[in-house]
Amino acid sequence: MIGLPAALFWAYATGSTFALAAARQLQFLERRAADRTGLPALLAPRLVSRAANPYLCLTLLYAAMLPVPTGLFLMWQNPSWSTMHIADGHRGVWAGFSLLYAGGVVLATLLGFLLAQALCLVGAGYWAYLNCAGGSFLLFGTLVHGWDGQGYRRFLTTDGAALRAWPEDSVVNNVLRFLTSGTFLTLLFLGAAVIGTMLLVEIGWLAEGWLLPGGAQDRKVPRFLAVAVAGAGLYGLPLAGALLASTLVRFLGYPAGLTVFAAVAGTLLLPRRSPVRGLYGLVGLPKAHWRATSDLVPGTRPAPA
Repeated sequence: MIGLPAALFWAYATGSTFALAAARQLQFLERRAADRTGLPALLAPRLVSRAANPYLCLTLLYAAMLPVPTGLFLMWQNPSWSTMHIADGHRGVWAGFSLLYAGGVVLATLLGFLLAQALCLVGAGYWAYLNCAGGSFLLFGTLVHGWDGQGYRRFLTTDGAALRAWPEDSVVNNVLRFLTSGTFLTLLFLGAAVIGTMLLVEIGWLAEGWLLPGGAQDRKVPRFLAVAVAGAGLYGLPLAGALLASTLVRFLGYPAGLTVFAAVAGTLLLPRRSPVRGLYGLVGLPKAHWRATSDLVPGTRPAPA
């Protein structure tokens, strides 16, 4: 239910975020798989079907049942907006785009989930978070700046004519015109289902993980505050980064602007004592390898050396 140029970024970020939200459950499943099979701990996960992972199955079901059909509906209803005005109407949209969109959204969701899951299982939970934030940053960067600096204009106009007429009126009038359009009302209705379900799943899986061994100890703040911190880190920070990157590029140009942005982002995200790492540590997501859960799960045997 979003423009085609940004849809794959959103799908990748969604798959990554679903895996991160269920990180503790995924570690627990991996630990139990090794115990059930009686195989060496390093070999068991490879011989236990990943397709039986309920969190992966539910993630792909979400992608196939909500983002894909709503995106195809919007492409049919308003192909200009769905392509960010690359096409003016149905004649400008190649029929294969619908096929590529449907398959691409599911595939991007799958890739995002698998990479974030792999990072969580090896104990690189913070890097799994950066993977999620990176996908969201690319999504917001496309909507805010786009490939030509008009990303927000393309998002807030219903057709190519309105985009071309944007400079002739004030920003407020352009935004109000979009907010009273049928396209916005459709987005509002579909977004309640797509985004509402997405948030419910992410919060539900995060809260579910706190019930598992080690979850309550790792969470350093009350649950409501932990959810707020997680939301700010997964969506607020990437949006702020996209706005900052767009501003720097507009004033300094692409090479200098992106260089300055990379320096700022690296300072905030990468050091071991960075503020973002500190906030990540408050939420209660796992910080160790999945084999470390054997010390927390009653009745599990130690992992073989």
